[in-house]
Parts: sequence; C-alpha cells; structure tokens
Amino acid sequence: MTRQPIPPAALWLGLAGLLPFVWGAACAQSDALAAWGLAIAGPRLTGVPLVLGYGVIILSFMSGVLWGFAAKQPKVAAIYYILSVLPALWVLFLVGGDLTASVAALGLGYIGLLALDWLFASRGLAPDWWMQLRLLLTAIVLACLAVAALA
Repeated sequence: MTRQPIPPAALWLGLAGLLPFVWGAACAQSDALAAWGLAIAGPRLTGVPLVLGYGVIILSFMSGVLWGFAAKQPKVAAIYYILSVLPALWVLFLVGGDLTASVAALGLGYIGLLALDWLFASRGLAPDWWMQLRLLLTAIVLACLAVAALA
C-alpha cells in the first residue's frame, strides 16, 4: 500500500503554524531580534513568553484535533475522547510559573502528543499521511523549545 503524500494545504499551513515558535526561539537567542520584537510586538509576542504561550495554544488545539479523530470510532470512542483531552489537561496543570520548568513540561507534552498521534493513526483514526506531518512539525517545535530553554 502506498502512503499518501501530505496534502499541500496541510503541509503549508502546518509549516506556517511554526512561525511563532521559530520567531520566539530566534528572539530568545538574539538580543537584537528580541529588542526589535519588543518594540514591534511587545513582550508577550517575543522570545520565551511567545514560545510558551503559543505552545500552550497549539497543544490545546491538538487536543481538539484528536477529539475529532475519536469521533470516527463510535464503538470505543470514550477511551479515545479521554485520551484526546490529555494534552489540554497537561498544559493546564503543568505549564505556568517557572519558565524553565514550563518549557520542559511543554516539550514533554509535545512528545506525549506525538505518542497519541501515533496511537490514533495506528488505529486508522487519522489520515494516512498524518504521522509524516506530525513528525516533521513536532521535531521543529521540540527544537524551538530546546533553543528557548537555553535562553
């Protein structure tokens, strides 16, 4: 069986969704970019605060995506619904306060999300191309979180 390619719209929108992570990580490592970002967008949209804030939004958004996949399996949907809310609960309880701990918790959350992506895909709930996209996007998110953690 041939694996379907990632649909162009999903690929390009997924990559575009990485821009806040990349921008935040770049600002976290460059004083000049951080100063420019602060002047243009303010502290919430620059550096580590951006990486954290946007990371929480996207991890929570991905809970909703998994919820949609769970709806495809009505016979055992309850367990998939429960699993789908774990990323949102993760950020609710573990991200906040100390920046270093929050960046680490967010990274672990994205690793956990990737495991859930794999589970849902292996059960035929996600599109055939899903893991190709998720592996690419997650690798870049984790790299950005690592860069932010070093700031």
